[in-house]
Amino acid sequence: MTWFETLGAMLSSPLMQRALIAAVLVGAAAPVVGTFLVQRRLALMGDGLGHVALTGVALGWLVGTWAGLVPQDALAIPGAVIAALIGSVAIEWVRARGRTSGDLALALMFYGGIAGGVLLIKLAGGTNANLVSYLFGSISTVSTGDLWWTAGLAAGVLLVGLGLRHVLFAVSHDEEFARGSGLPVTAINMVVAAMSALTVTVAMRVVGLLLVSALMIVPVAVAQLVVGSFARVMALASGIGVAVSVVGLSITYWEDIPPGATIVLLAIALYAMAAVTRPLLTRRRTDEAPHDPHPELPDDVDLPVAAR
Repeated sequence: MTWFETLGAMLSSPLMQRALIAAVLVGAAAPVVGTFLVQRRLALMGDGLGHVALTGVALGWLVGTWAGLVPQDALAIPGAVIAALIGSVAIEWVRARGRTSGDLALALMFYGGIAGGVLLIKLAGGTNANLVSYLFGSISTVSTGDLWWTAGLAAGVLLVGLGLRHVLFAVSHDEEFARGSGLPVTAINMVVAAMSALTVTVAMRVVGLLLVSALMIVPVAVAQLVVGSFARVMALASGIGVAVSVVGLSITYWEDIPPGATIVLLAIALYAMAAVTRPLLTRRRTDEAPHDPHPELPDDVDLPVAAR
């Protein structure tokens, strides 16, 4: 079978069609929220919320078992959404009141989320193995129902993130100035926290709860090495997220390797390439550009290249 025929077979597979749609949605939405988190120096918030969402997954599993639902994890995603939203609001509430530092609040979420998930899944009659697909991602098992959930959550994240980006940037960049300007800082911070929670649950099936923060943050880090403005960073990071998600998923179609880990490693490799090449390109542009001590004045002498 030729490469073209293999590509056609991949695109015609219903399973891969669902997986690719989910990868595009997650790859586009996650870096949008990550841009705000990086600006606010809360890059690890996705990890904390991922652990809290694990408790929600197990709680949804427990409720599904009690209700006799088939499959038992039918309420796993709704449970993760609710738990992550509660966790995000709790983190922001604690951070805003200064009763404990942000990193300590995230650490408490880390430990409590994992412990709650393990305990509740046991009470539901399951084992820790039932949580593996949520921890590390299982995009090949995305169902039509999961896809609808992913599409709805991703659409909400993109609409809020792009529609309110100017206000969100103002608060993320300088909270005190935004407060002095009359912006509802507390409400906006809660919106950012809620967006983070929704993004975690959106990416859960693609890269897993343990790797979700990487897909939110690494594309933003790559974009910051290439462009400077906030809007361009967000747009490029979203494009990078889509690219690594689709390419990583396509690789796993040919090779039997975990898709979530592949996507994250591709993003990290792209960051390494950008970090290595950026100084070289910057130095080259500096060497080629003529030095003009008074760029605002018209030049009356055109120096040869050798004399610059």
